[in-house]
Amino acid sequence: MKAKAVIVWCFAIILLLSGGILFKINYQIYKKTQTKVEKIENRIADMEKQTNKNNNKLEDVHKSGVQKEQSEEQTKAAGKKIALDPGHQSENVDMSDLEPIGPGASEMKAKASTGTVGNTTGKPEYELNLEISRRLYQELQTRGYEVVMTREDNETAISNKERAELAVREKADIFLRIHANSSENPGIQGAMTMVPSEENPYVGELSAESSRLGQCIIDSYCETTGMLNKGVQYYDDMTGINWSQIPVTIIEMGFMSNAEDDTNMADLEYQSLMVQGIADGIDDYFGNVRE
Repeated sequence: MKAKAVIVWCFAIILLLSGGILFKINYQIYKKTQTKVEKIENRIADMEKQTNKNNNKLEDVHKSGVQKEQSEEQTKAAGKKIALDPGHQSENVDMSDLEPIGPGASEMKAKASTGTVGNTTGKPEYELNLEISRRLYQELQTRGYEVVMTREDNETAISNKERAELAVREKADIFLRIHANSSENPGIQGAMTMVPSEENPYVGELSAESSRLGQCIIDSYCETTGMLNKGVQYYDDMTGINWSQIPVTIIEMGFMSNAEDDTNMADLEYQSLMVQGIADGIDDYFGNVRE
């Protein structure tokens, strides 16, 4: 019995010793593995920090680039002044008195009129003209232009001659008159610009630059809005053109007698395209080429 007990105790001691050795070995392996895992985790954390730094740098570069582009656009537009003329005014304003259609002219026309009315929307042209002019005013200012308007409400009594004189008095670089068209034929639609011809007895010398201005605006406007492009057309009997002393054009934005044009021009989202197209055309005229 004693011999058996001794053997059992010896066996137990051996098991304890071997277990301790195995524990020590496993613990060392665990420590080494944990150390490797911690190193990997630290490396991943360092990589994430570096990635975030790189992303922040890229974002800063992007912001800097956008700010630089905006600054360059505004620099190009700086010093340029636009005179906007929202055509017509309310029927409550009597502008039936006559004025000469040009300097020294014997031919007379009414000082102004109320304009046309949308066949489908019922919107008066003078309201549409002012809506677009106000939005265009904001857009051009955002682009860095200085802007002046001949009227800021529908009750202002100002004649076509006085509008042209205001643009000159304000030392504007161009005179842009905002209008909408009408026809007895409701099927006619599209946009055009109106400028003086070289034969104009009052402002023939402005024809070339006015034509270039009109072409830039109508092409950009129609490209942006999808409106039918009726091009640049020459008129020598427009008082607001004939009294100008700076490049001048009238944009007829569309036909209010046509259901499609009329509905489009009254739509706020479409008006945004109209404003963008006109503003881009002005940029093109001044050489601010869009990317």
